[in-house]
Amino acid sequence: MKTTILIAAIFFSGMTFAQEKKQDSVKTKSIEGVTMTKQVFKKQSDRFVYDVAASPVAKGNTTFDLLKQTPLLSTTDDKTLKIAGKNNALIYINGRKTNMDTESLTQFLKNTPAENIQKIEVITVPGSEYQVESSDGIINIVLKKKMSDGTSGNMRMSNSQNKYNASNASFSVNYRKDKLGINANLSGGENINPQTYILRNRSGNVQNESVGDIDDPNKNLGGYLNVDYQLTEKSNLALSWNSWANKSYNSTINLLNTITRYDNNDNLISTDYTRTKNKEDARNYNNSVNLNYELKLDSLGSKFNVNAAYLNYKRFQYSDNNTMISDVQGSTSGFSRTGKKIIQDIPQIINNFSGTVDYIQKFKNDFTFSAGGNFNKTKTDNDTKNYTYDYIYNNAGQLQMIDLTTDPNHFIYDENIYGAYLTLEKKFSDKFSGKIGARYEITNSLGTSDNAKQPEYQRIKRNYNNFLPYLSFNYAINDKNNISYSFSSRMRRPSFWELNPVKNIITQDNYTQNNPFVKASSTYNQELTYMYKNSYFLILNHTYEKDQITQVPLQRSYIDPETNQKRVQLAYIRTNFGDKQEMSAMLGVQKSLFKQYLTLNFNAGVQHNINNGTLNTDPTTGQVFDTYINDRKSTSVVITSNNTLRLDKKKTWFLGVNFFYVDQQQIELGILKDLMSLDLSIKKNWNDWTFAVNVNDVLRTNLVEIEDFQSSGNYNYIRNDQYRRNLTVSITYNFGNQKVKKVRDIESASDAIKNRTR
Repeated sequence: MKTTILIAAIFFSGMTFAQEKKQDSVKTKSIEGVTMTKQVFKKQSDRFVYDVAASPVAKGNTTFDLLKQTPLLSTTDDKTLKIAGKNNALIYINGRKTNMDTESLTQFLKNTPAENIQKIEVITVPGSEYQVESSDGIINIVLKKKMSDGTSGNMRMSNSQNKYNASNASFSVNYRKDKLGINANLSGGENINPQTYILRNRSGNVQNESVGDIDDPNKNLGGYLNVDYQLTEKSNLALSWNSWANKSYNSTINLLNTITRYDNNDNLISTDYTRTKNKEDARNYNNSVNLNYELKLDSLGSKFNVNAAYLNYKRFQYSDNNTMISDVQGSTSGFSRTGKKIIQDIPQIINNFSGTVDYIQKFKNDFTFSAGGNFNKTKTDNDTKNYTYDYIYNNAGQLQMIDLTTDPNHFIYDENIYGAYLTLEKKFSDKFSGKIGARYEITNSLGTSDNAKQPEYQRIKRNYNNFLPYLSFNYAINDKNNISYSFSSRMRRPSFWELNPVKNIITQDNYTQNNPFVKASSTYNQELTYMYKNSYFLILNHTYEKDQITQVPLQRSYIDPETNQKRVQLAYIRTNFGDKQEMSAMLGVQKSLFKQYLTLNFNAGVQHNINNGTLNTDPTTGQVFDTYINDRKSTSVVITSNNTLRLDKKKTWFLGVNFFYVDQQQIELGILKDLMSLDLSIKKNWNDWTFAVNVNDVLRTNLVEIEDFQSSGNYNYIRNDQYRRNLTVSITYNFGNQKVKKVRDIESASDAIKNRTR
């Protein structure tokens, strides 16, 4: 798939104003004169809890629809979910991490009835027992327990239209009989991911601009199979297998490049044009298997858990990049000197063996002791080959290629991670509870290259140990007021593709460069939360990231030896780039209004970013560029609103209105200009059928624009249109006994590694 020039993570937070109505946040039942209340949204020791069974939003929805209505959660593309103030949201089911890739997980959530869910837990600062990185948060979906034997399932078909048409289909089935449970899914689809880019940069008196399209066709097929067997009343054995395949052939880049040169008075001297056409064929396969054994130790919930897993990931990527001399219209004919061809073969194979052990002991005095460990052994094999040719016309007027260079690099990366954790949790009274814990991680890695030109590539060894403490407490002042605090420290290890020292060519003067010298970064999170009447909440968050891993845009002007003309080069370098702080203050509300016809989930607030990084050399090649400095601060307003309106008394028609706005803010690449999106949906439930129509980015305002001015005079601008406005029509059919008990969802031992393959 296409090399991503920019990945911008937008973190949502905010403040809110809403009409208040007594007891809107509780469900009330009167039984023989006694009034009982059930809280819909509340704060516990280390998590927010959204009680779905007491919410009017659940009925007739899918799990994904319900998650979009959950406080603190949002989606900007109808595919991925984000927690306010977090880089990523990891999905857990019944306390165990799902063993599915992103695509199949999305289909699973969109095809699971919300009626099967008891509650949703949002863990903004995970404890030491969770294997998460950086500032990742957790969404834990707790299923209902009272379910019978039988078979159930669903089939879903959808069709989307933006610039191109896309179709997807999935089939899921659940079976349970006595001690045996089976859960399976098969899904697939075809789509073309379109993008339009404007890339403009200037160094000194030379400006380079590239304008054009990227079209990335994709065919996907995958699924999962989970088998759970109850050995005894206290023990279970489970086997999980996940598989996903992607084929992206004839993915194309078509850019018109313009180089303009000026004198010292900014008068135009000359203009050159080239046309870049890049064709890429890529495919990848992801297969993983996990064996789980669980032993229940007592009736209080104490248990012993063991996982063993194997993960195999393969990616094959072949690209043919051609840059030709052209005229202003982009025509490449009629030139005696035409340009260059660069062929890249960039495979990556990852093998991982991993295991986890967890012991949880609960005591009658509301005290819980947890301890465990994990081990990951990973080997990546990257046998990269680059071939460079010159295009020329011979005396007979025939186009010929002249072989210039061959640049192979076989990079092998071995990594071993050993981890152990200890957590103590105590409920001191009905008002006060606390939790303290720590992880200790040992990381040993070795990167080797048998044919690297640079000696420092041949053996890159890193050994580091990390102590990662965790602390949280929760205090219920009274029935209406609650306050909590959490502190967590985490590591963020680079993805395996980031470590592979490969240069991905975009144009002759524009490329991305990965870096085998990237080291793990450290992240420290603090969060203070206040809740009022379980409907209104204030969240203050601070995140400090040391040695952050990111892309840095480096520029330099140089003299082309073939034409003796000045050119400007722009490289996006993957590296550790200084430190970063993010602070946010968010006010939010989650309420049902107008006799539960309207479910309101609204957040708004302020986010403050502090960047501090400097770079002028590519750590991989040693190439010196102009110094890039990002020591700027920014304060921005962010708003998210996800609302559901019930249109009839029978609860069969629903209208969804979702909106987000992010003010411009300073990020690593420069100033990210404001983003906004309005999404509308309408849904009809009819017996076992659900019909839905979604329109995303109605106003077509979700476009990425980044602009950066350096004190040296260097300028960089990116505009990326991913055609987020689209229309999707879907049909879902549920069959069988919808109360079938789900198979236990098992946290695979390889989950932490799998996240780093993406």
